[in-house]
Amino acid sequence: MPDAHDVRRIALSLPDTTEKIAWSMPTFRVAGKMFATLPEDETSLAVRCPKEERDELVLAEPEKFWIAGHEAQFAWVRARLAALEDEDELRAILADSWRQAAPSRLLDAHPELGLPAGG
Repeated sequence: MPDAHDVRRIALSLPDTTEKIAWSMPTFRVAGKMFATLPEDETSLAVRCPKEERDELVLAEPEKFWIAGHEAQFAWVRARLAALEDEDELRAILADSWRQAAPSRLLDAHPELGLPAGG
């Protein structure tokens, strides 16, 4: 089961990623643009997710994914770290969110990170 340490290690391994405390929690940014946070005392992960995909995720796996009330109008989804299958799932979630925030120069420079889901 992945934990906050795994989130931090994997997020910071992605190109041009930095960690910054904001709203009293760790946030991860690519080229200055936020793509992940560790809210709820670092027991969950918030990531970018297109609203259509987000709604499908929440309906398909409500024990794993949910939408925080104050984020409902934004393209973000929360994931319970304890509900994630393994580190590979966590890495896929973080990489997908990173791709949504990364500038095209980084996407072009790192094709091994693949294309965003639905892209």
